[in-house]
Amino acid sequence: MPTTPTHPQPWFREPWPWILMAGPAIVIVAGFTTLWLAISSDDGLVADDYYKRGLAINQTLSRGQAARDLGLSADVGLSDETGRVTVTMHGAANLPDVLNLRLVHPTRAVSDQLLELRKAGASTYTALLKGAVGGRRVVLIEDTERHWRLAGEASGSGQNTVVATPQ
Repeated sequence: MPTTPTHPQPWFREPWPWILMAGPAIVIVAGFTTLWLAISSDDGLVADDYYKRGLAINQTLSRGQAARDLGLSADVGLSDETGRVTVTMHGAANLPDVLNLRLVHPTRAVSDQLLELRKAGASTYTALLKGAVGGRRVVLIEDTERHWRLAGEASGSGQNTVVATPQ
């Protein structure tokens, strides 16, 4: 019995070329996606002036020692409900009328807050928060001339009481 000749299909109608091309095509798309993510997102952990920051560490340590010499410490009350920060200073008698408070997010600099604390009593200072303090924060209190500094850590719940000490 004679066999009838079969005509081969064109290559694009066969499944194997498409299966073989799918792997490299997926890798190319994933590579461009990774490139886009790397360019469009900001890595807040990398500092442009890392060398200057490294040199400034001794100044930071001396500010902690200056606060220790003055016997300073503070209780910081953060409330997301009222949007207020209340700081009670301990240790020094003649404190300035204005202090700086920084709420620093450990990894995202865009979430940091810089507040100006105003004297509300003999050793009490208050300020309004610029936004909710969600997540963990490092609390830094310093005088406006940056001679001394206190530090503490907030857990990130809606209402926190943080003890800031010289560090």
